Amino acid sequence: MVISANVDTFLTLSFLIEMLTKLVSLGLIMDNGSYLRDTWNCMDCFIVHTSMLDLILSNVNLPFIKILRLLRTLRPLRVISHNVEMRLIVNSLFESFGALFNVVIVVFAVWLMFAIFAINIFAGKFFYCDIGTYTYSSKFDCNNAGGSWVRYNQNFDDIF
Repeated sequence: MVISANVDTFLTLSFLIEMLTKLVSLGLIMDNGSYLRDTWNCMDCFIVHTSMLDLILSNVNLPFIKILRLLRTLRPLRVISHNVEMRLIVNSLFESFGALFNVVIVVFAVWLMFAIFAINIFAGKFFYCDIGTYTYSSKFDCNNAGGSWVRYNQNFDDIF
């Protein structure tokens, strides 16, 4: 646990030094090529700030701090911000969300059509006798034998 904490502290401080170096060399926000004008640098800044806050509050046991510790999982995203090819892929993914959403709508419409068809064909037909699932095949026989006619959990009585 001590080695893990030391590595975490080292990485957090090295990320902070990198961020400060970029801030000094590029400027904060005023120029066109400044640090906070790039969205990847904004993400890096957010990750570094949450890591620093987590490092400062490491001895405090509050539920809010546990959420900050979960934000450590964002650190691998920093690798994407330094790799031009990975940035291109991630940007392309984000730009394709609109088209993917259209595909999801079409798939949902097709699923809905099949669900309505299944309801028309199978609604009210998925029942069994609780005392002899395969022995009694009708509600009348099941009730005469002292059982009850029960609906399966997976049925086609509604869309969901």
